Amino acid sequence: MNIVILAAGQGKRMKSALPKVLQTLAGKPLLQHVLNTALSLQEKQTKAGPIVVVGHGAADVKTFLANASKVDVSFSKVTTALQAEQKGTGHALLQALPKLDAQEPTLVLYGDVPLTSKKTLSKLAKLADGVRGQDSAVALLTQNLKDPTGYGRIVRDADGSVKEIVEEKDASLAQKAIQEINTGIMVLPTNALKKWLKALRASNAQGEYYLTDVIAMAVKDGVPIRTTQADDEFEIIGVNSRSQLATLERVHQLTIANQLMDAGVSLADPARMDVRGTLECGTDVFIDVGCVFEGCVSLAAGTKIGPYCIIRNSVIGNEVAIHAFSHIDGAKVGNQSVIGPYARLRPGADLSNDVHIGNFVEVKNSKIAANSKANHLAYVGDSIVGSRVNIGAGTITCNYDGVNKHQTIIEDDVFIGSDTQLVAPVRVGRGATLGAGTTLTKDAPPNQLTISRAKQISLKWQRPVKQDKKPVVKKVAKKTAVSKKAAPKKTAKGKK
Repeated sequence: MNIVILAAGQGKRMKSALPKVLQTLAGKPLLQHVLNTALSLQEKQTKAGPIVVVGHGAADVKTFLANASKVDVSFSKVTTALQAEQKGTGHALLQALPKLDAQEPTLVLYGDVPLTSKKTLSKLAKLADGVRGQDSAVALLTQNLKDPTGYGRIVRDADGSVKEIVEEKDASLAQKAIQEINTGIMVLPTNALKKWLKALRASNAQGEYYLTDVIAMAVKDGVPIRTTQADDEFEIIGVNSRSQLATLERVHQLTIANQLMDAGVSLADPARMDVRGTLECGTDVFIDVGCVFEGCVSLAAGTKIGPYCIIRNSVIGNEVAIHAFSHIDGAKVGNQSVIGPYARLRPGADLSNDVHIGNFVEVKNSKIAANSKANHLAYVGDSIVGSRVNIGAGTITCNYDGVNKHQTIIEDDVFIGSDTQLVAPVRVGRGATLGAGTTLTKDAPPNQLTISRAKQISLKWQRPVKQDKKPVVKKVAKKTAVSKKAAPKKTAKGKK
């Protein structure tokens, strides 16, 4: 089956420099949702993959596809066709025509309709099945809506057969009252499609070449028109504004939440959780409010996630407690570990069982063995930490010299006092103790106390005493008598 995804529109109502099909839903571009479904439909085929018709922001869309193919090799099968001028859906499909296999039917999808399911599209494709190499039926995905405003209407004849599709701007009052709408998603016999597309005319209110006009042509040619509908209305909803995008986001997230709860996950509030990728959960997992899961995340049985945590591309073991406001990215956490609150596990953090990482502790590119803990205000980077190690508050591994990263090795049963700096590369031997305030620049031998600090001394000393301020006396200036000048003597008028 040929699959063509129309993705050339600008999306003016989004008011964004980003092409509409690259706006994100659940952490992925709209187009990626559509492509994932399209590729799953073609997974058993070895021929060319979906064709994306690009136009507005074509360079951005092509860059996205190139980057996506580096992460998922199946995206390398995707090709593009350029619609230099946006003249309607029929004109867009015409640009992909040279790349279509005439012996296969053509499924038309839209880059801004992200949530159509594989189940629905498979059902649609079966309606169009025919003998290979021969024109078969046209299959339309329609939907009955309480408010069909903005959609093209499905016009049927007296016996209920589809006669044509009329766009709303061209519809009469009677046709506007029809509640069955055209979703735009259809499967067409490719041999006939070539003839129909070339016969399209832009004689409508929009002055565009409507793909929907091929339905009337199919009826005229005696090609059967078959219809089906999606199980859920959200499957056919397109995104034209940020408001519609936000609405679809919540619908999609609630669908994910319901699937999780059906699988045995407890959610404090299904409306206050976001999955921006895939989330796999064992039984009796609890997720509090405000949590965000990105990329591929796995939570094993009995794990409890506190409020407002962000977990990305991580594997969390059984019965782990992750307390509020913790950030976990590219990490592995062993069974029965305790993380947070306010902890940060960065990429490469690999924690064994029963590890405690407390508030304001950061771990990066480090392995920490079982039963070790860093409960307060510490940084562990580029390190290998053994079992039963206690890392005191304020401890940091100084792993970066301004150019290169260096490794710290802390063997089993080490006790590190508070406010210690381990200047890598350095090794702390098994059973060693580092005194509080130590700056370790050389290896610490096993089973010994190592201290580096200035010798403590006490001096006789008088602490300054705060002196009371003397009141400020304002000097008042003495009043001096002002001499009165003698008044001038009156003179006769005109005389001095």
